Amino acid sequence: MIRYALHCSKSHGFDSWFQSADAYEALRKTGHVACPVCGDTTIEKTLMAPTVRPARNAGDGPKKPSLSEPQTEIEAALAELRRQVEANSEYVGLNFAAEARRMHDGDIDQRAIYGEAKADDARALIEDGVPVAPLPFMPPRKAN
Repeated sequence: MIRYALHCSKSHGFDSWFQSADAYEALRKTGHVACPVCGDTTIEKTLMAPTVRPARNAGDGPKKPSLSEPQTEIEAALAELRRQVEANSEYVGLNFAAEARRMHDGDIDQRAIYGEAKADDARALIEDGVPVAPLPFMPPRKAN
């Protein structure tokens, strides 16, 4: 296993583990490495300090932060927004554009939904007056 310090094209930094350098390159080239903050798949490696073992008598050193907990106010706000969206709406996945259009046209009952849409489909929904908005987090199927 190898750990890389990475950043997306929007300068969000994060670390991730990979089976090997080749595995990282293969995943990156196919768009399977995404920024956990914005979902961007344009990812590059950044400089990273090597891991050095401390001396035996060095003590425990600084406490490492929990990676499962938000580290900043923005991360906490995004996590809360995600919890609210997931608790109060239905995930329709890749069927989002079709479901939103059917609701707008009155073919099915209105309900709160969220999901994924291609850029062209989202643009067409907006042009047709369907009320949609992008969410600032990755969809469940792409999140770890």
